[in-house]
Amino acid sequence: MSLPGPWSFSSLKSFKTCPKKFFEIKVAKNYKEPEYTEATLYGSNFHEAAEHYVRDDKPLPPEFSYVRGQLDTLRALPGEKFCEYEMGLTKDFEPCGFKDPNVWCRGIADLLIVNRETGTARVIDYKTGKSAKYADTAQLELMALMVFKHFPEIKRVKAGLLFVVANSFKPAEYTAEQEKIYWQQWMADVKRLENAHRTGVWNPNPSGLCKRHCVVMSCPHNGLNGG
Repeated sequence: MSLPGPWSFSSLKSFKTCPKKFFEIKVAKNYKEPEYTEATLYGSNFHEAAEHYVRDDKPLPPEFSYVRGQLDTLRALPGEKFCEYEMGLTKDFEPCGFKDPNVWCRGIADLLIVNRETGTARVIDYKTGKSAKYADTAQLELMALMVFKHFPEIKRVKAGLLFVVANSFKPAEYTAEQEKIYWQQWMADVKRLENAHRTGVWNPNPSGLCKRHCVVMSCPHNGLNGG
């Protein structure tokens, strides 16, 4: 069975975290998560400021001046720079536009630096959380897989999660020759998502986040509903 729409790192992670929550919010649309919080607004503003600073040389707002040194280091790296770069793949793993009718998988690289001379690219994802303790580099792997398709001359991707507030950097590196291996886990997870759509079975996956952070009031594991 084909999915009803494209998947991304965030949507697949949401499904893996709790299929029921994913269904209620993304499929049935019975609930909505808060559109903006103080943390998400800060992150959105930083991403916009970094994009304009790196791409357009527009001065950083005073509240983000503490990141200038880190961004200057990235700007100095050799290669063509793409900010908030959108990429898509078809189900046949062919590159396509982010909003193409046949897009199957898609993602956005906060900063992509392509050095065609060396066959190397860099993918940087900005994080504005206060801690890097639970850093998940899986999204970098998916971005690398997309880069290999959109820029076939690139054979190696050096990537990293840049935690600007926590002043931490979590690196990762991927090679084109390992593409098939990287895809194995992604495809296994996508098949689980396809199966949930096919069978209509969306089991809850209770965790310590249920009682305080879940908006799905119909779930018995949500303590806010008295369950």
